[in-house]
Amino acid sequence: MDWNLLLYLLAVMCVLAGLAGVLLPVLPGAPLVFVGLLLAAWADGFAHVGWPALALLSVLTVLALVVDVWATAHGAKRVGASRLAMLGATLGTVAGLFFALPGLLLGPFIGAVAGELLHRRSLHPGTLGHAGKVGAGTWLGLLLGTAFKLALAFTMLGTFALAWWL
Repeated sequence: MDWNLLLYLLAVMCVLAGLAGVLLPVLPGAPLVFVGLLLAAWADGFAHVGWPALALLSVLTVLALVVDVWATAHGAKRVGASRLAMLGATLGTVAGLFFALPGLLLGPFIGAVAGELLHRRSLHPGTLGHAGKVGAGTWLGLLLGTAFKLALAFTMLGTFALAWWL
């Protein structure tokens, strides 16, 4: 079997897994996209995609990781989330994976609310309102972070395509 074909197939699998990872928190999305694009460039002997394009792709990868962490933390901190609320949002996201799209949408919210309620140790109506606000803020941060990561992943693909064909 031709090694280049094997590298291209592996590159495509990494990119597809990376795009799924942008949406699913279990997989490292942007790094997998970068590895796939690096493999494709390597399979070609770096003839079409050189080091300047790969340097830009690595910067975009790091930016996607920073955006992911920042957006979630910023959304949670902005509404006064506790560490337990942030942990709950993470666990809710992972648990939500088993319930398809509704789980992915509701899991982080439910997890953040549960974590905040555990932190406050109260079911007082004021506490419930604050926990709901924390859940919404954390969920919004996750949603915006995912949108930015998706945009950066497609920017990486576009950058690679431009470098390949120019």
